[in-house]
Amino acid sequence: MKCHLCGSAMEAILTDLPFKTHTTTIIIVRNLPVIQCLSCREYLLDDLVMEKIEQILGKVDAAAELEILKYAA
Repeated sequence: MKCHLCGSAMEAILTDLPFKTHTTTIIIVRNLPVIQCLSCREYLLDDLVMEKIEQILGKVDAAAELEILKYAA
C-alpha cells in the first residue's frame, strides 16, 4: 500500500494513540493496529479497528482526566 500523502510504502504496526473524548478527558489506546507510512508517519485505521475504538471510547468515564486502555481485538 502507498501513502496517500507522500507516496511512500506503508506497513502494519502496533502503536499507542491518544483520543480526546470530552472537554477534559484524554484516552490513550495502547497496542492499536494501524497502517503507518514509513516516511511521513501518516497512519490509517481499518474500519473494523475504528468500530472497536468507538466501542472502547463509549465506555469511558467522562469524569476521568486521563485513562490508558489496551486495545484487544
